Amino acid sequence: MKKTLLLLLLPIFLFANFFKFEPIKITKDISCFIGAYDPILKSNKGFVSNVCYIDMGNFLVLLDASSTYNFAKELNAFIEKSTHKKIKFVVITNYHDDRLLGASFFKEKGLKIIGASNMLKLIKAHPDTYKRTFDTLSKDLMKNTKIVIPDMLVDKKLEIKGSKKNIYILKPSLGTQSAADLIVYSPKDSFIFTGNTIFNGRFVNYASDSNMNEWIKALKFIQSKNAKYVMGGHGKRFDANSYKPTLEYLQMLKNA
Repeated sequence: MKKTLLLLLLPIFLFANFFKFEPIKITKDISCFIGAYDPILKSNKGFVSNVCYIDMGNFLVLLDASSTYNFAKELNAFIEKSTHKKIKFVVITNYHDDRLLGASFFKEKGLKIIGASNMLKLIKAHPDTYKRTFDTLSKDLMKNTKIVIPDMLVDKKLEIKGSKKNIYILKPSLGTQSAADLIVYSPKDSFIFTGNTIFNGRFVNYASDSNMNEWIKALKFIQSKNAKYVMGGHGKRFDANSYKPTLEYLQMLKNA
C-alpha cells in the first residue's frame, strides 16, 4: 500500500513548481511581483527583485526576469494563463544576477531582450556578480540558467509601440546604482519602473560602478515626470513619492 502511494505521489513531486506567484495590480494593464527583501538565499530561491509586466494591447512587455531560468519559465506560464497574451519584449534594467539570469529562458524562446548599451562591458567586468547565485541556489533550480546578452541596446531612449499604448525605455543619466541602469516609462499608465534607481525596504547599495551625482540626476528626472505610480526595483512601495527616500538619502550623503 505504501509503495503504491509513493508511486502515485511521484509525478506530483517531479512536476511541482518552484514558485507561487502573487501579483499586485498597479493599473488595469500593469501587474508586479514583489521580490524578497533579503539577498539571494536558498529560502527565497533567488527571487529578490521586483518584476512587472505591461499589457501593450497586442502583446506584453516584461520588466526584469529575476535570477533563474526556472523562475522565468514558471512566471511566463503564469502570465500567459492569466492574460491569454504573450510576452514579446523583456527589458533588463541592469546587469545584476537578480535581473538578468532569468532572461536565459526568454532568450531560448527567441524573445527580444533589451538592455543598456554598456551592459556587455559590465558583464565582462563583474563576473563575480553571478557567482553568488550559482553558488547559493540548488542545481535543480539553476538548471538551464545562463548569462545572456541583450539583442536590443539602449543608449539613451528606445520606444516600444503597442496597439493601445507606447512605452519608453530610458537611460536618464550616465549611471545610478549601476552604470547600466534603465528605467521604463508608460505615459498612458502614468507609471515608471525604476529598477535599482530606487530602493525601498532595503538599504541603498552603493557599488563600485555607482555614480552619486548621476544617480541624483536620474531621480530628479523621475520626479519631473510626475507619475502617479513609481515602482522601484526593491520594496512594495509604488506611490508617486516612492523615489523620495532614495533621493533624500543620496543628497544627505553628498552634503555630508
